[in-house]
Amino acid sequence: MRAPDTRGTPLLRPRLLGRSAVNAVVGISVLYTLLPVLWLVLAASKDRDSLFSSDLLSLDGFSFVQNLQDLFAMDGGLYGRWYVNSLLYALLGAAIGALLSVACGYAFDKYHFPHKEKLFGLVLAAVMVPQTVLALPLYLMASEAGVVNTFWSVFIPVLFNPFGVYLGRIFSQGYVPDEVLEAARVDGAGELATYLRVALRMLGPGLVTVFLFQLTAIWNNFFLPMVMLSDQDLYPVSLGLYQWNSSASVSPEYFPVVIMGSLLAVLPLILAFVLLQRFWRSGLTAGAVK
Repeated sequence: MRAPDTRGTPLLRPRLLGRSAVNAVVGISVLYTLLPVLWLVLAASKDRDSLFSSDLLSLDGFSFVQNLQDLFAMDGGLYGRWYVNSLLYALLGAAIGALLSVACGYAFDKYHFPHKEKLFGLVLAAVMVPQTVLALPLYLMASEAGVVNTFWSVFIPVLFNPFGVYLGRIFSQGYVPDEVLEAARVDGAGELATYLRVALRMLGPGLVTVFLFQLTAIWNNFFLPMVMLSDQDLYPVSLGLYQWNSSASVSPEYFPVVIMGSLLAVLPLILAFVLLQRFWRSGLTAGAVK
């Protein structure tokens, strides 16, 4: 009697084990990401007594609306001012910074000028410099210019992002063929018109990618505003919540509003990724089929 063929079994078992391991890692990563957000949502709906009792899953002490009202009423409505400041810093800074970064990356890719690669090497070196190291030099420069404790002392430094320039060059290499630019020049278009009318449209996915990176970095920016600003009316949300959290050890009424403020602070980033992901995902596969 002929024995059954089991040659495929040893190969099937490692494949199933590998798939199970991958699923386990993905599941742990999802839990690691979502559990803090779930805690934040539950904690934001509790009053102070329920928050300290660590009984977040019960319906007792539900105070979401009251916490929201207290948040915008605390200290004369400072949180609303901080939120507007963060939107100005982040949205305007990310939009202008993305345009500058992609334009610089396009120039590094498509044009030839002296010491181009050496200058690009400096850009790559700047990527590795921590932002906290630059805070003191930026403060001294802002002090000499007389813009310390102003909107511009925080807004101008976030416009320039070396990593965005690097991404801009990578996207320019992948999405802007030299033949298309040559055809536009043959048709009589100048360099600026070629970039604005032809290249910039192809660089749309790159703009969205750099914008999202810039938006996240500026929205979460903390150390630079702390160094530059002393006027509370100019604080972003990150610095304002830090100040309230420091006061909570003396005044416990700050705890619920800090948690509610933290919950509202993550909403713009989530909204930006949800609204822009279709442009981002289309750019990731734009060069897959020719």
